[in-house]
Amino acid sequence: MREAAESACALMKVLSNPDRLMLLCELSEGERNVGELQEAVGIVQPTLSQQLAVLREENLVETRRDGKNIYYSVASPPALAVLQVLHAQFCAAAPKARRARK
Repeated sequence: MREAAESACALMKVLSNPDRLMLLCELSEGERNVGELQEAVGIVQPTLSQQLAVLREENLVETRRDGKNIYYSVASPPALAVLQVLHAQFCAAAPKARRARK
């Protein structure tokens, strides 16, 4: 049980960074290259590269090269499952919350 708890804590630590969380959320919708990620999440290149490196080191994303482009995708089923829950709780509910306040 301790090993599972440590793995869960390691995942949550990586997800606790807003830039990494946004990148993983974008990647949960499908494979993206660096330019697409930069445009979608609005993170400047040096920070984007740094955060993608962390995600690669933690084996949360995998890469595929196609010519000059490197494509990223989510490689971790547990991370994808957590992202789906976060999306349902925070992203999908957001429009309803906005309508209720109007």
